[in-house]
Amino acid sequence: MSADAKPLSQATRSEGIRRRRGRLRDTRITLSHGGGGKAMRDLIDDVFVAGFDNALLASLDDQARISLAELAACGDRLAFTTDSYVVDPLFFPGSDIGALAVNGTVNDLAVGGARPLFLSCSVILEEGLEVATLRRVVRSMQAAAAAAGVAVVTGDTKVVPRGSADKLFINTAGIGVIRAGLELDPSAVRVGDVILVNGLLGDHGAAVLNARGDLALESDIASDCQALNGLIDTLIEACPAVRCLRDATRGGVATVLNEFALACELCLHIDEHALPIREEVKGLCEILGLDPLYLANEGKLVAVVPADGAEAALAAMRSHPAGREAVRIGTVCATPPATVVMATLFGGERIVDMLVGEQLPRIC
Repeated sequence: MSADAKPLSQATRSEGIRRRRGRLRDTRITLSHGGGGKAMRDLIDDVFVAGFDNALLASLDDQARISLAELAACGDRLAFTTDSYVVDPLFFPGSDIGALAVNGTVNDLAVGGARPLFLSCSVILEEGLEVATLRRVVRSMQAAAAAAGVAVVTGDTKVVPRGSADKLFINTAGIGVIRAGLELDPSAVRVGDVILVNGLLGDHGAAVLNARGDLALESDIASDCQALNGLIDTLIEACPAVRCLRDATRGGVATVLNEFALACELCLHIDEHALPIREEVKGLCEILGLDPLYLANEGKLVAVVPADGAEAALAAMRSHPAGREAVRIGTVCATPPATVVMATLFGGERIVDMLVGEQLPRIC
């Protein structure tokens, strides 16, 4: 679904809800805001219902009720995903935990070929969190949802005692509909296929690491956090035979490529010269002994497409704002099977294995 599309027609929404909403006057979260009484109702009304502002949510039922007929009109299969977000710090160059929670779930649906439609939002709040911080996060979530063409229609709020959490954790679940006839599966990858990415790699992981302030480094690196459903629609329209897609989040591009290689039992061969990594990210990685191929991204995908559709796919990606720096990074070969191999800058080759351990804590 493109960014300006509406989730579903207004016929699916509960119209005519006109109850009086509560108003939150506290400046910090207290345990009473999770106690189920008036304080909790005021928090939900004034922060979440007002922030996400749609009739399905405003009814405050224990569920959002959505027309099956209209869902079926969008495709022939339902996609459902969930993810939790515990990033530290909450706000970092280019984005924050709120936009991250929306875009991450939207992208998990979109790379499976689904048109994202509706999200849930559950939050765990630490006692003492500033209400202004929570409002800022919700505003960011709503802006990201509007840009992606989805609606946050249900949710939950929990408050835990001071010290039992770190300020704010978010879980978002999402549903979407997969268009009829579309099958994206890494097991469908074939020898000769081409590997594409939609832009600069490693920016999110580098931005979050630098934002913690532990390194005292000056850098303009910003997170690439963005929704990819519009880009994916454009790509599929230009190249309907696309084999598979995946967003390169935790574990980075290296992890995605290894997952594809294991699924198709072929060799994914990439060229280090072709990898789009900004010099600032390379420099940060050199200082810390990190490999940018394993750095997290929150607005980058890996696509495998047939060779005869690669140019059309690349041109389509570059025509979209989320893919202007898209490049070809490799091809699929027969051997060695179930392996990722990289031609290095020095003229040799090395195996790019799955990440062992954790490069960066709490990057999403």
